[in-house]
Amino acid sequence: MLIQKLHRCPEFVAGDATVLRELLHPDKQPVALRYSLAHATLLPGQRSKPHALKTSEVYYILSGTAEMHIDNEVQQIEPGDAVYIPPNAVQFVQALSEPLVFLCIVDPAWRSEDEVVYT
Repeated sequence: MLIQKLHRCPEFVAGDATVLRELLHPDKQPVALRYSLAHATLLPGQRSKPHALKTSEVYYILSGTAEMHIDNEVQQIEPGDAVYIPPNAVQFVQALSEPLVFLCIVDPAWRSEDEVVYT
């Protein structure tokens, strides 16, 4: 049985400027998964850098509100929302008045070579 404790997962700043803790990744744990699962945070007023993945991604919002930008669309998101981000879509998220906390599921599992970050 594998149980990952969030507080034991190392925190790091991802290429898109979100603070991440990687919970599950098939390259890092002995799990038979296609996807990776990470816990992300952004402080109020911060936004992730525009970026695109070759793979699909889902954000599941745990707390906070934000503006989600996917290609030319913008919508407000809140706790309980699941956001599907299609492959190759340019995306970023901006936290509004409180910290944004969300889960990121990338399928197939995230790899640096599958991501382009725009500055």
